[in-house]
Amino acid sequence: MTGMDRPVGVVIATRDRTDSLAVTLRRLLALPEKPPVVVADNASSDGTRAMIAKRFPEVRVLALPVNRGALARNDAVRALDTPYVAFSDDDSWWEPGALDTAARLLGAHPRLGLLSARTLVGPDDAPDPLNDSLAASPLGPAADLPGTQVLGFLGCAAVARRSAFLDAGGYHRLLFFGAEENLLAYDLAARGWGVAHCPEVVAHHDPAPVPRAHRRAVVRRNELLTAWLRRPPPVALRRTRDLAVEARRDPEARRALRAALAVLPAALGARRPLPPHVERDVRRVEEASRER
Repeated sequence: MTGMDRPVGVVIATRDRTDSLAVTLRRLLALPEKPPVVVADNASSDGTRAMIAKRFPEVRVLALPVNRGALARNDAVRALDTPYVAFSDDDSWWEPGALDTAARLLGAHPRLGLLSARTLVGPDDAPDPLNDSLAASPLGPAADLPGTQVLGFLGCAAVARRSAFLDAGGYHRLLFFGAEENLLAYDLAARGWGVAHCPEVVAHHDPAPVPRAHRRAVVRRNELLTAWLRRPPPVALRRTRDLAVEARRDPEARRALRAALAVLPAALGARRPLPPHVERDVRRVEEASRER
């Protein structure tokens, strides 16, 4: 079977989630599309690699010596040779036929760099609230793209054109995990690639509970770093000031600010401001979000 017979490969970054990963792999390998799957294992210590070798020998494993966070996805994308790459987490999978639909959309729209799927959550397949937010994007449709233009997506429910992902540089090394998708969407748009929400492509997500305070602190850290990496200085300074004010009374904000300041010199060294037209689109999305 050639690469074009299976145009979409699946990548997963995982760490110490053997049980949920086994469920995900079983579902992915049962898809009618029969996608090749690459698992980038972030230095798991729970027998993940042995489990895959024993139960899923057809799955390729990248045995990373340290936890590389979202950068593990970059490693897995480079290991694939399919023109399109679907991203799953170790607790998410794709609806049968979804990858064929994604391949058809990407093939029909050469500027489409990444599509965001409609996500169904948990055993009841409840719609993720992000679906409606993406569908209501103020950027609207474009003549040469399917769906609605967006500047964000859910990392475990996206399919990318491999060449576009690599052209944009993949996930950024400073963000590790947590709201890392927005920066990738910005970088794709800055390179001229379209990012679109396509609800006809469906992903399933069954996440384990994560302490809200920890998750929110990580997200806020990365939102601030993203501002310093790509946004105009007044925006980044305002975001820093606002977080510092909150940090006086909120331990979560304090953790986020400390973590961001620790790597701020590296962020400034890697700073690459967005083109004006992309910055305008980012502002439109932010204004619409505040109004909802």
